[in-house]
Amino acid sequence: MTLRVNRRALLSAGAALPVLALPAIGRAQPRYKPEYKITVVGNRPIALSESAFVWADLVNQRSEGRLNFKVYPGSSLVGGDQTRELVAIRQGVIDGAVFSTINISPQIREMNLFSLPFLMPGTAAFDALVGSEVGAALFRTLAARDIEPLAWGENGFREISNSKRPIRAPGDLRGLKIRFAAGAIFSEIYTALGANPVQMSFADLQPALSTGAVDGQENPVNLFLGFRMDTLAQKHLTLWNYCADAGIVAISKAALSGFEPRDREIVVEAAREAGQAGNNAARKGLGMNGDRSSLEECARRGVEVIDLSAAEKAAFARATRPVFDKWAGTIGTDLVRQAEAVIARVS
Repeated sequence: MTLRVNRRALLSAGAALPVLALPAIGRAQPRYKPEYKITVVGNRPIALSESAFVWADLVNQRSEGRLNFKVYPGSSLVGGDQTRELVAIRQGVIDGAVFSTINISPQIREMNLFSLPFLMPGTAAFDALVGSEVGAALFRTLAARDIEPLAWGENGFREISNSKRPIRAPGDLRGLKIRFAAGAIFSEIYTALGANPVQMSFADLQPALSTGAVDGQENPVNLFLGFRMDTLAQKHLTLWNYCADAGIVAISKAALSGFEPRDREIVVEAAREAGQAGNNAARKGLGMNGDRSSLEECARRGVEVIDLSAAEKAAFARATRPVFDKWAGTIGTDLVRQAEAVIARVS
């Protein structure tokens, strides 16, 4: 009788083994990389870099160690050439990025929209544009390149500084050597204004300013302050809001699809928060809500800040209108007209 009971117990235990094993297989975690590489141009305190680091920090914390996002600033994964970041993601060399639309516009012509001279008068126009169907269409265009755009951000409106003289009218730019980052549209804008445009990476900009290889540059005010361009002979800063440097928090579709649903949600939500963090950094102290601390800091450093009137900006817009019209055709006339309509509603 005892032997018979033991046999039944053994059979019951044996039958249970496969049942116990099945849930363990069902709970198997996806095989994640030891590290997900995130690229961004420049470093803190650039607003785009702020977005990249906030994104990585939030993902790493909220995933409780399942994901490891690591930021590589200064476009170091592509040898400092920020225009190669898009290609590197498509090739699988990089997993994610906080792009400047300027740097991906050579490959995606529609992204030149943000570089059209004097399209957007200020942040209200920028926010309306990226939140509209125009912004959604641009995201769809990027998604067609195997990259998943997750959130818009902002690096700031690009203002112009130089070592020679105040810039108040188009003629003041005549003969000045002005550095620009990338994109033929910028070369044409400065040529139309009588300047000598010089393309170079951000890594090369500071030594070029210090040696006088270029006279001036165009970047957001908070980048100007963060990288102490006042110490590089940049004593004249003109606020003209001639174009916006939009940012996009993005990840490769291959990487995103490899995450389990809860981690995918973490990555997407963190990207949205990171984009807003970049906006906050870009706009700090520029007059919103009465905070002019960044402009006041420029003055404390001995920089002459020239805030152009609407009429003065209109003179620059007229001088660069042929460039605007030419590039509207390249970007897509319908897309540009939609953008102008969105901006008109909030301007």
